[in-house]
Amino acid sequence: MQNNDETTSPAHLSTSVLVRRLFRDNLRHYIKYLVMAVACMAVFAGTTAFSAYLMEPIVNDVFGAKDEDMLWWVAIAVTLTFLFKGLANYGQSVLMAFVGLRIIADNQNRLYRHLIGMDLGFFHSMQTGRLVSRFLVDINQMRVAVSNVVTGVGKDTLSLIGLVGLMFYQDWQLALITFFVFPIAVIPVVRLGRRMRKVTANTQEETGLFTAILDQSFAGIRVVKAYRMEDYESDRVGNLVERIFKLTIKSAKTRALSSPIMETLGGCAVAIVVVYGGYRVIHENLDAGSFFSFITALIMAYEPMKRLANLNASLQEGLAGAQRLFELLDTASAIQERPNAVPLPDPVKGNVRLENVGFSYRGSEQPALRDVDMDIPAGKTVALVGPSGAGKSTILNLIPRFHDIDSGCITIDGLDVRDAKLESLYGAISLVSQEVTLFDDTVRANIAYGKPGASEAEIEDAAEHAAALDFIRELPQGFDTMVGERGVKLSGGQRQRLAIARAVLKNAPILLLDEATSSLDTESERKVQSALDNLMKGRTTLVIAHRLSTIVDADLIYVIQDSRIVEHGPHDALIAKGGAYEKLYAMQFAAEAQQRAHASAD
Repeated sequence: MQNNDETTSPAHLSTSVLVRRLFRDNLRHYIKYLVMAVACMAVFAGTTAFSAYLMEPIVNDVFGAKDEDMLWWVAIAVTLTFLFKGLANYGQSVLMAFVGLRIIADNQNRLYRHLIGMDLGFFHSMQTGRLVSRFLVDINQMRVAVSNVVTGVGKDTLSLIGLVGLMFYQDWQLALITFFVFPIAVIPVVRLGRRMRKVTANTQEETGLFTAILDQSFAGIRVVKAYRMEDYESDRVGNLVERIFKLTIKSAKTRALSSPIMETLGGCAVAIVVVYGGYRVIHENLDAGSFFSFITALIMAYEPMKRLANLNASLQEGLAGAQRLFELLDTASAIQERPNAVPLPDPVKGNVRLENVGFSYRGSEQPALRDVDMDIPAGKTVALVGPSGAGKSTILNLIPRFHDIDSGCITIDGLDVRDAKLESLYGAISLVSQEVTLFDDTVRANIAYGKPGASEAEIEDAAEHAAALDFIRELPQGFDTMVGERGVKLSGGQRQRLAIARAVLKNAPILLLDEATSSLDTESERKVQSALDNLMKGRTTLVIAHRLSTIVDADLIYVIQDSRIVEHGPHDALIAKGGAYEKLYAMQFAAEAQQRAHASAD
């Protein structure tokens, strides 16, 4: 992570620093479009001021002198002025829309690339809904601010300069009297902007929580209905919606405060012009055409002046989103590839060793693993057994560096996994977990996820080895069937077999199987276990299995209790030892025998 004043703590950065970073990271890439947009704004400003100036010949020459020739010249001038004004406004609107939408797309891509490279610990500590809120709310808020600020600085400022210049041209004394009251508005408007930034940041935080709750309740809808918690969830969402409503109202009130300030000042300015200017016209010190041109420019200047007064509020709203975006972008993954990282030896034999490994999850005071020593010989099958929470899955997650260990080392073929290139490390490992992850895509795409670009024959062969080919062919569109979000259109056993087919297709030298057959019925489990037995031949396999009967033939079994390895050895040796493994096996054998007895009685 960089350590400078522009990247470390966005929540404490000043407006100027955040604006500089917005320009550096976003706007400078589209400077030519911004230049063209500002050019269009300049044309718009010029034609706006010229349209106010035209009031002088209209009043003096057309209505005063009754010059018929001037009538047609003025009509042509008015038509061309508004034509160029409209074209210029169209040009700047399209160009600013392009820049704003490109900023959204670029930052969404940038944020996703950054997040997808983060470690598992980050995702465990961050709600999905809050991350989604960054993509949909914060980045869009930032885009609106950029568009408003650039448009305000360009279009409104240039228009104001042109109109004020015309006012000074027509009567500099009247212009000075008119504008001496406007600087008074600066102090309250700046204070309102600071309040807007704080309120907007709180609103965005609550919106992220709202998205998270929606995601959780919809994903767990079966549990919600099974426990009749619809009212509870509705109340929870209702309370949050009410908090967002109150924050949004507070934001609207804060933003609206600038309006009475500007309206009052605008009224004072117009009143001064009418009284003083009217007095001079009556006493013939000022011609009527110049006076009407002046007051037209003043009235036309009111709108860009009001928008500029609100500009700071819009900027602070966007900077609140920018802060949250930069905070995520500046959060470095706990898993970093070392500068001198090297690929794993080619070919990978698969000899895995854990030496004096200690590990604790982020934010937890209790160690998940303590002083773990383990040898997983190349080409052998090693099983991990023990009670839930003992640390079996943690070991599986540490080997591919989903987390980094706190002490000790983990090596593959003698190379510390922290010294290996991540692409090489991930390429050498296949994982099948009890928590099956399928994407809302076709069966074919979900299997091919293990090997992008795999041929049709390879995909079908992987499905057959995973005992999945028969049920796939029975699906409405076969391999082209959409599985639904998280594979909801398939049964648990079908989802598990697709995950196994994905691992089969990847064909990595190291297999990590975390309860890989836990969701299968007896017949499917027999087929898959047979396929896995064939797949494991010649490969290093680390297996976590709840049913000990499935790992009795493992070359080595490690028993884990209370975050430590308490014994290890082959099945027969551990049974003969009469220790922790023998007790686990006896308990499970008795439970299975009791279940069979109940089944026979039924």
